[in-house]
Amino acid sequence: MNHDAYDDNYIRSILSSVKSIAMIGASPVNVRPSYFAFKYLAQRGYDMIPVNPGHVGKSLLGKPFVASLADIGRPVDMIDIFRNSSHIMPVVDDALTLSPPPKVIWMQLGARDDAAAEKAEAAGLKVVMNRCPKIEYGRLSSEISWMGVNSRTLSSKRAPIPTQGMRLSLNRMSVGGGATAASDRAAKNKSEPT
Repeated sequence: MNHDAYDDNYIRSILSSVKSIAMIGASPVNVRPSYFAFKYLAQRGYDMIPVNPGHVGKSLLGKPFVASLADIGRPVDMIDIFRNSSHIMPVVDDALTLSPPPKVIWMQLGARDDAAAEKAEAAGLKVVMNRCPKIEYGRLSSEISWMGVNSRTLSSKRAPIPTQGMRLSLNRMSVGGGATAASDRAAKNKSEPT
């Protein structure tokens, strides 16, 4: 697997097939990137599990923190690692002891460990490195284009505004919808005569 460039279909197949995601390094602090990613993925219908031994006894968006992967007590489809590269191999080692093992090991932006990836792939797991599932989901579902970010997709049609319950291109339902103050103003201004 070439981990320098992923085919969109590879990423799409992962995000379309996983249901439960254990986020290693999740934080209850609402200005941390792991908090934003956790909340976003939970709003897209993923069963999110926060894993952080420093926050056991707390919860993140109603989900109780667990100290380790072994403490989850049920199968997990994907492990999203929000830790720096030096902590990845121990997480992969722990993941490979789970029964059944996860289907995917995902390393967040800035995190890469080629030896850990090779070990996980040898055990039959899919691996993504140096990517954010929140960003990839938004890009592949066209939601990101509504946030003012170039999706690099050329089209003469604008993607529909995500609404609550709308089926997105990744075949998941939107829980949060797409309304924002900016989109509401734009829609209002567009409907007013000039």
